[in-house]
Amino acid sequence: MRIARQEQRVSLAPDLLAAVAATLEEWQAAGKIGRLWARDPTLWTDGDEARWLGWLDVVPRQLEQAPALAGLASELGREGFTDALLLGMGGSSLGPEVLERTFGRVPGRPRLHVLDSTDPAQVRSFESRVDLARTLVVVSSKSGSTLEPNILKAYFWERVSRVVKPENAGAHFVAITDPDSQLHREAAGQGFRRIFFGEPGIGGRYSVLSAFGMVPAAILGVDVARLLAGAEEMAAACAPSETVERNPGVVLGAVLGTLGRAGLNKVTIVASPPVVALGAWLEQLLAESTGKSGRGLVPVDREPLGGPDVYGSDRLFVYVRHTCGVDGTQDEAVEALRQAGRPVVEIAVDDAYDLGREFFRWEIATAVAGSILGIHPFDQPDVEASKVATRELTDAYERTGSLPLETPLLEEDSLALFADASYAASGLGMAAGGDATLARCLRAHLAGLTPGDYFAVLAYIEMNEAHESELKQLRRIVRDTRRVATCVGFGPRFLHSTGQVYKGGPDTGVFLQVTCDDPVDLPVPGRSYTFGVVKAAQARGDFAVLVERGRRALRVHLKGDATEGLRALTRVVATAAA
Repeated sequence: MRIARQEQRVSLAPDLLAAVAATLEEWQAAGKIGRLWARDPTLWTDGDEARWLGWLDVVPRQLEQAPALAGLASELGREGFTDALLLGMGGSSLGPEVLERTFGRVPGRPRLHVLDSTDPAQVRSFESRVDLARTLVVVSSKSGSTLEPNILKAYFWERVSRVVKPENAGAHFVAITDPDSQLHREAAGQGFRRIFFGEPGIGGRYSVLSAFGMVPAAILGVDVARLLAGAEEMAAACAPSETVERNPGVVLGAVLGTLGRAGLNKVTIVASPPVVALGAWLEQLLAESTGKSGRGLVPVDREPLGGPDVYGSDRLFVYVRHTCGVDGTQDEAVEALRQAGRPVVEIAVDDAYDLGREFFRWEIATAVAGSILGIHPFDQPDVEASKVATRELTDAYERTGSLPLETPLLEEDSLALFADASYAASGLGMAAGGDATLARCLRAHLAGLTPGDYFAVLAYIEMNEAHESELKQLRRIVRDTRRVATCVGFGPRFLHSTGQVYKGGPDTGVFLQVTCDDPVDLPVPGRSYTFGVVKAAQARGDFAVLVERGRRALRVHLKGDATEGLRALTRVVATAAA
């Protein structure tokens, strides 16, 4: 099956190909493409889906704004802004991050930095990269009430005010939010340079082609009209006027949904180096849209590639191949998977501006997959649970000045192990007074992985190259010894992304949460708690919800230097997995 115009190639075993063909025939016969574009909620759960489909026709409206956005970019250049620091979370940050990492620095325009963490080391690292006197701070939050961008805004408002004087601070800030949100009101009151509005009918993870993606793109120096033209082309290719077999978004969605329903729900993303950042955006779109009611697609991004024999039978591989930035090793590995009969979807992109069409292709595909899976692809019912748990802990800290005391199950050198008492006894076999070791506990934890399961590391540590490299090695160890999919999420950003499928999707995850000391903390202006306290509360709240949902979860705390602690943990995991 090949769609030449959109360069989408699907390679499936005969039985899977027949199942996808049957799905497409059913979509054609029932007129489901037309029903999708008509915003018919009965295509999904007959709930409130219709109110969340504004992304279907947002491109023409954004094209009308392209000249004004280009004017903003020129204005910033004339005024000498060298950097732009975007503060956001989830749908407000992941799209801009893809654009920044794919396009890089555009000459004559500010360098864009995307900060979506409460880790104090990461906040300090981002602050050290910019000259605040020549930096535009972009506060991006659809609801305007999300914890992370709000405390980051408070912190950087204070820091910028010290540098340029309070009366001049507003000229260094821009807001992107929905009309009449808390952020809208605060930005107007504080005299922000500009306030850009999102559309209430577009959810965060579908908002990249709206102001939430296009304003940062323009600031970065991207030709917004050209980027949107690609999205407009893809929208036309996905319209009801096209037959299903020539509709790239519907074909991709049919593959995702049909294979997902058949148990091949570990969507393993392989992307050429120039577009590797797209995976983080796809993670949120797929996980948060489909991972609910015990069903869902589990996206697997940046897992080291291996030979066909290290993978279970629950994988669907998606290869986003950049025709001008091909990695020969990836090509060989993907071809080996294809020859071994593994399901592979290959999508060709030619340059960075093809991101516009990919954003729209995947939004259509996700909506189609949601219909096939029988879920509401535009809500996120389990994300709020962690927010509530975090809020309870931060409120308690403000009342008492401390978080509740914790006692580890055991400690070895720089590592401390925590687990729910019930899981410690049943899952780890820890009896009172036993001679448990960290390696034995992790061995028991990993032994719980069975075919069809996945292993996820939830890392509440600074997101940097050293930590990503070490976690990649840890993933490889588990993948190669247990033959299961492996995922990594940096906290708290994954809470607004894959956290939904971890808590609301299939109960097939085995989780290892990693936390660390914060030797240097940062205050949150106007609050008694600090960034380190917020991060700790988010980790504890996240773990509590996993336990409440009956998920198999352990937590390892790294004492002292986080990088050294992570290396020690990888060594213990290697011993446990052997």
